[in-house]
Amino acid sequence: MDDVTVTGFVGVYHADGGPIGELKYVVGHMLGTAHCALCDITHTWRRKPEWDAMVARLGLPFELRHLNEFDDEIRIALEPHGTPAVLMRTDRGLELALGPGDLEPLGGEVAAFECALVERVPALARAATACD
Repeated sequence: MDDVTVTGFVGVYHADGGPIGELKYVVGHMLGTAHCALCDITHTWRRKPEWDAMVARLGLPFELRHLNEFDDEIRIALEPHGTPAVLMRTDRGLELALGPGDLEPLGGEVAAFECALVERVPALARAATACD
């Protein structure tokens, strides 16, 4: 990645938010008809403590959004890539950090996510502990 200043991240799940959206996802997940690699990374039945620790180490804001919870800026940035995805807020606007093809192979592991993010954004290496 060339010289760009990253000021934060936006993770977008491949699921709707809210009580009905979350219920639909849980039922679909149990039936094998719904899947979101980012959901698997950030949550079990609740948010993973190792996710919160990783975000704290990054030292940058990390928003998590559902399909029904984002604005046009995020929608436009996601159009070529799909969801789930992680976007970087940069001095040039929103840019893809990790797309669906990057998230799926991580197997729901926070440590693997952290290493993949550091590989994409080398400036984060100073904060990462899982990739030593």
